[in-house]
Amino acid sequence: MAAVNYGAELIGRRAVVTGAASGIGAACAKALAAHGVWTACADIVSPDQTVAKIEADAGRSIPITCDVSSEEDVLALFARVRQRIGRLDFLVHCAGVIHEKPLLETETKDFDRVMNINLRGTFLVGREGIRAMHPAGGRVILIASDLGYLGRETFSPYVASKHGVMGLMRSWAKEFAPQTLVNAICPGPIDTAMLSSDQMTEEWRQKEMDIPLARFGAPEDIADMAVFLTTDSSRFITGQGMNVNGGSVMP
Repeated sequence: MAAVNYGAELIGRRAVVTGAASGIGAACAKALAAHGVWTACADIVSPDQTVAKIEADAGRSIPITCDVSSEEDVLALFARVRQRIGRLDFLVHCAGVIHEKPLLETETKDFDRVMNINLRGTFLVGREGIRAMHPAGGRVILIASDLGYLGRETFSPYVASKHGVMGLMRSWAKEFAPQTLVNAICPGPIDTAMLSSDQMTEEWRQKEMDIPLARFGAPEDIADMAVFLTTDSSRFITGQGMNVNGGSVMP
């Protein structure tokens, strides 16, 4: 259950959450479901465990396997959503990958993989999610990164992809206002498998810990912000990067 109780406001609303098998996506799906949102959980691997947890807690959810970089998969995702849960009120797009490698060792295939999942995937999922909400509108929440502000040596494809996510967010916020509010969450270091020891160098881990709050965030820290952005309390917020980062960036 998310930290804030929004009462009956979200009960019966409908959402798609990508990257919902684990990490931030799973936390967002569970938090929305805990507030009564009927949640479609999508991921390239089976999100069955997330759905089982939601249903065990008396929530409503369906699992959908989807590669967000595939237009065919994304179209099928939203066709399934229309068939199973009907209208769409919220989209929380969490699917993404990270990549650490010095530029001179980075191959074109490395760059393409990061861009296909992080940026092309955001374009495809965002386009079809907004289409599903149109014309009534809704809320779109994208996951960017504090590194989109900071930059980081040996992370150039990832940083570029997250800059791109922010650009899509700002453009869509203008294009689809006032019916649809579009925002991004820019996490700092979050304790997920993406930042596990087999993904991170020790130098990278030390840099991530060098923030004012001196800890990794939890996926629930991001999920609480995602839930807030679906509520009427965020009704005057669009086109913004919400910096849930422990102080790693202070724009």
